[in-house]
Amino acid sequence: MSKTEKLTLRPADSCRYDIVSLGEVMLRLDPGEGRIRTARQFRAWEGGGEYNVARGLRRCFGKRAGLVTAFARNEIGLLMEDLILQGGVDTSLIKWADYDGIGREVRNGLNFTERGFGLRGAVGCSDRGLTAASQLKPGDVDWAHLFGELGVRWFHSGGIFAGLSETTGPLVIEAAKAAEQCGTIVSYDLNYRPSLWKGFGGLERCREINREIAQHVDVMIGNEEDFTACLGFEVEGVDEGLTDLDVGSFQRMIERAVAEFPNFKATATTMRGVKSATVNDWGAMCWMDGRFHTATHRPGLEIMDRVGGGDSFASGFIYGLMEFGDAARAVEYGAAHGALAMTTPGDTTMASLAEVEKLVGGGSARVDR
Repeated sequence: MSKTEKLTLRPADSCRYDIVSLGEVMLRLDPGEGRIRTARQFRAWEGGGEYNVARGLRRCFGKRAGLVTAFARNEIGLLMEDLILQGGVDTSLIKWADYDGIGREVRNGLNFTERGFGLRGAVGCSDRGLTAASQLKPGDVDWAHLFGELGVRWFHSGGIFAGLSETTGPLVIEAAKAAEQCGTIVSYDLNYRPSLWKGFGGLERCREINREIAQHVDVMIGNEEDFTACLGFEVEGVDEGLTDLDVGSFQRMIERAVAEFPNFKATATTMRGVKSATVNDWGAMCWMDGRFHTATHRPGLEIMDRVGGGDSFASGFIYGLMEFGDAARAVEYGAAHGALAMTTPGDTTMASLAEVEKLVGGGSARVDR
C-alpha cells in the first residue's frame, strides 16, 4: 500500500471551531442497574453517535466544539440544550422547529438504554420517528458561512445520522462537499444500523449514500461489518463469522478501501472481543501513511456502560491526529479514552486528559490521592 497525502489542518487562529459534528442527539433514559421493562425511575442523559465525538473533544481534550442538529422547541428540547451546554459544546448552530403540542409533525428523540450485566447484554429501545433532526435536509444549513466565514478545522458525521431519513444522507453529502472545498478535514464513522435503513431502500440505499459520502472523507472509522455493509466490500473471510478481533481480515478490508477511495488519509477501528456484557477484550488499530498501527491490547476490560465507547475512541483518535499528527500515538489515545469512557455511566465521556495520558503511559488503576 502506498503512502497518502498527510492530514493538513487549517490554522487554529483562523477558525472559530476545532470540531463541528452533524448528527441527532436523543434524550437517553437509563434505568441504572435495572431493566427498562420494570423500571420505576430513569436517569436522564444526552447522547448521539456524532455528538458524543464533539463533546469528548471538548470535555476531555479541551477543543472548541460545535454541533449542527435540530430540536422541537418544547421542554424536552430545552432540556437537551441544557445538557449539551453542560458538556461545553456550542449550541448556536442548533436549528429549532416549532412544536405542535403533541408531536404529530415534529418531536425530539428518546433512547431507552439498559447497560446489561454478565450474560445479559445491553439493550437499546429508540423512539425517534418524526424527530426534528431527522427532518433536516439539504439547504437547511449555510455551510459556506460555517466552514468558510466562521471556520472549522475538523468536521465529523456518521452513518447513524445519514440513515435517519431520506433527507439526512444527502445533507451529510452536502456538508462533506462544503467542508472539503474549504479545506476542513472530514471524518466519518460508518456505524451501520440495519434498522435505520430498512424503511427507505435498505442495504442498497445505504451503500449508495455511504459510497458517495466516502468520496469526500479524509478519516474513515468503522469495523469490518461497517465496511462490508456500507461500502459493499466483499472480502474473503470478512463477510462470514465477523469478529472485531480479526486483524488480518480488517487489514485486507482497508487495503481494498484505500485502493478504491484514495482520498482516505487514515482509517481506524476498535477491536472488541465480548466475553460478557461487563468484561470485554478491548483494542484498536488504524492505517495511515501506508502503515498499520495497533494500540495496546487490554484483555478482560471491566465495563460499566459500553454505550459510547466507540465514539470516545473516535474523539481520542481525532485528538491525537489533530495534536500530534502521529497515527501510532493517536490510536493509543483513542483506545485509552474509549476504555475509560466505558467505566462510567452514560453515552458521553467523564474522563480527563490527565487520565487518558496516564493510561497511554502505562498507568494502573491504583488510587490517586
